[in-house]
Amino acid sequence: MNNNEFNPEEGFEHFKFTASIGQEPLRVDKFLMNFIENATRNKIQQAAKAGYILVNDTVVKSSYKVKANDKVRVVFAHPPHESPLVAEDIPLDIIYEDNDVILINKPAGLVVHPGHGNYTGTLVNGLLHHIKNLPTNSNERPGLVHRIDKDTSGLLVIAKTESAMASLSKQFFDRKTERIYYALVWGNLDEDQGTIEGHIGRSLKNRLQMDVFPEGDFGKHAVTHYKVIERFLYVTLVQCKLETGRTHQIRAHFRHIGHPLFNDERYGGNQILKGTTFTKYKQFVQNCFKVIPRQALHAKTLGFTHPSTEKMIRFNSELPDDFKEVIKKWRAYTENQKL
Repeated sequence: MNNNEFNPEEGFEHFKFTASIGQEPLRVDKFLMNFIENATRNKIQQAAKAGYILVNDTVVKSSYKVKANDKVRVVFAHPPHESPLVAEDIPLDIIYEDNDVILINKPAGLVVHPGHGNYTGTLVNGLLHHIKNLPTNSNERPGLVHRIDKDTSGLLVIAKTESAMASLSKQFFDRKTERIYYALVWGNLDEDQGTIEGHIGRSLKNRLQMDVFPEGDFGKHAVTHYKVIERFLYVTLVQCKLETGRTHQIRAHFRHIGHPLFNDERYGGNQILKGTTFTKYKQFVQNCFKVIPRQALHAKTLGFTHPSTEKMIRFNSELPDDFKEVIKKWRAYTENQKL
């Protein structure tokens, strides 16, 4: 294949990765699926057939086994999505709104902002329909001063003016906001309350995950305070108060201490991790997974200083129906076990 056939400068999506020192041999198509969000195996295999996967500057087949320190490049043969943000009539659950801010109760499954694989149908697209001339942050994302994951539900504050954007952004940076989440985690925590600390950074083995680095030589400082709300034998409902706000902070921190969030596929919480192996128990947990087909995490409370009045305001949101239903099922299961 000549150089003209492999030209990532012509507007194609181009990704480059270096396998970590601890990388065990793994097919390059599976390796790339771990690193590129929303990339299907078929899409990766098509790139391989077209000669668009290179390892150490040599074209390889999809069956090539990636090893430690391999330099992997892939080009997807379609132009990048460069259309401007489009306003869309997407229903928004508005908790509060004034001239400066708008509070949204985001449902699970709604992506916050457009990105690779999600160019429309996001919260930002809905906000642009609802509000004209939203200010943009440093990443050119209208109105956003913080975000929550696609499959996490709960409260988000949106800035409607440049001054509100500046005020709220500084509050989040200075850790002056109040953020409380509810999470259902695997296992029975030893203590009724505690603090999880450890630097959080991108995983060296799976770029779609965040890892905790206790020694602090990699990643960013992260602190999560938790308090047990209710125990259900094999899972625990906890309240989490964020001192910092890192990507996937609660999900990574609880996985790190051996208590991943219930049904959190990315961090191993979709496995039946505790309890017996009896068929009835296994069926019960699988039914719970169907009730809440996502990580059991909800941004319940959000407090901040209002950009104009300079008074502290605080908002609460109810747990969504799927979260309430799975708690109800675990509570009933626990009571039955005590009989």
